[in-house]
Amino acid sequence: MSDAASMKAIIEGIESFDAFTLISHVSPDGDTLGSALAMYLLLTGMGKKAEVVCEEPVPQIYRFLPCSDKVVLPADAAGYDCVITCDCADAQRFKKAERLFRAAKTTMLIDHHFTNRGYADVNLVVPDASAACEIIYDLYKLMDKPITKDIAVCLYTGIVTDTGNLTYSNTTPKCIRMVADMYENGLNITEINRYIYRTVPYSKTRLQGFVLSNMKLELDGKIGIATLSVAEMDRFGATNEDCEGVVDKVRDVDCVRVAVFIREGRDGTYKVSLRSKECADVAKIANRYGGGGHPAAAGYTSRDPLSTTIANVLHDIEEELSE
Repeated sequence: MSDAASMKAIIEGIESFDAFTLISHVSPDGDTLGSALAMYLLLTGMGKKAEVVCEEPVPQIYRFLPCSDKVVLPADAAGYDCVITCDCADAQRFKKAERLFRAAKTTMLIDHHFTNRGYADVNLVVPDASAACEIIYDLYKLMDKPITKDIAVCLYTGIVTDTGNLTYSNTTPKCIRMVADMYENGLNITEINRYIYRTVPYSKTRLQGFVLSNMKLELDGKIGIATLSVAEMDRFGATNEDCEGVVDKVRDVDCVRVAVFIREGRDGTYKVSLRSKECADVAKIANRYGGGGHPAAAGYTSRDPLSTTIANVLHDIEEELSE
């Protein structure tokens, strides 16, 4: 099905159902929350019932988003007949919300990850889009629905966070024009950027300083790798949310071409985050281990010991860089 046909099917679904469950992915970021909340505002503005469901509470950094207090955990969800997933590359990213997806009469997805193979009844996947929020911006325009201030905040947050404040390679003239349109219509980008990029908890500052001071360079400096254990997190009183952005700091080192951040989970697994300066397809590496993402930003969960996890990812990156 073409993008146009999928968009039409999404609109038909929105018009035909009266109640919707919107699912965001685990470890929620600006795009999954921004896109889900923008959809929530669209649907409730049409007089329909809607709920936003996420495996984890909204991170502090994104609680400025309009209606963020409406996000519920899977156990508290009503579970409506139509489910729409937002920015979810695969069903594994729902975690406990998967039961809501499986129980729905109709499922739809809105996503921009090229690794998304289409797991819903209606699949709107636009890999060229900078963010899922960009697709939803187009949806608003096609449905001739007004983009209010609150909606613009949600859409801008998704676009700006997924493009690294409009600096990553997925930044396009189209998404910049979208931002300009919202800015011309009253969006306060200065305020939003302060919330996202200029308000940092003390625990996060201390934790990131510790992690970065212990990072290592491999393969003549081409690979930067940092690790963090649960014990080290507890030492700083830090949370998973405080780890956001660490891998980007590793990538920023001048000689580093591919950055790796490996964080221990309390279940004994390791979350591996990968970033590339457009010289290696890290999504290809993540796919080998059941993960996904984009060519320059991807991740996966490893169930191997830390030493094995490190050895495997270094081998895979070296192999990718040599191609």
